[in-house]
Amino acid sequence: MTDISGLMERSHAERRFRALFDTHRRLVLGYALRRVDEPADAADVVAETFLVAWRKLGDVPEGEAARAWLLGVARRVLANQRRGERRRTGLADRLAAELAVTMPAEPEDDVVRRALARLTEDDRELLLLAGWEGLTPSEIAVATGTLAVTVRSRLHRARRRLRAELTALGWEGDPATVRSIAQETVA
Repeated sequence: MTDISGLMERSHAERRFRALFDTHRRLVLGYALRRVDEPADAADVVAETFLVAWRKLGDVPEGEAARAWLLGVARRVLANQRRGERRRTGLADRLAAELAVTMPAEPEDDVVRRALARLTEDDRELLLLAGWEGLTPSEIAVATGTLAVTVRSRLHRARRRLRAELTALGWEGDPATVRSIAQETVA
């Protein structure tokens, strides 16, 4: 008998949660979209808000009072996201300052970094995985969930774009630098 009552209780909770989600997801999404820069961040806020609602379903008020409760949760989720971002940014800034002191950039490194910054995120990631992390195209394929043959062709195009950016920046450095960043691992 206990199993049946537990199933009925779970079924009731699932129905209540679905109704809560169906009724208020657009409200929470709109709230989040107006407060973040990226739609993906808003989706994260919605997901986290409704995760909290599921975990605390017994605390969620009935009827229209649920709106304010959910928006309060979404507000706290956003605040947590922002605090986390500030911590990550602060840590990155401190690490960059420490690295600049311990490893001052050579002028050539600065130009290469600027050229890399001008590339797409995908190109930059491939080049950094190959050159700085020392991964082979096969290893990059595993890390990125891409076919190795695709990685090889994208890496080739990324190297070409890096050379073009370096040229556009007036770089006259050693071509071995580009190879060390992008071309060392061809296997």
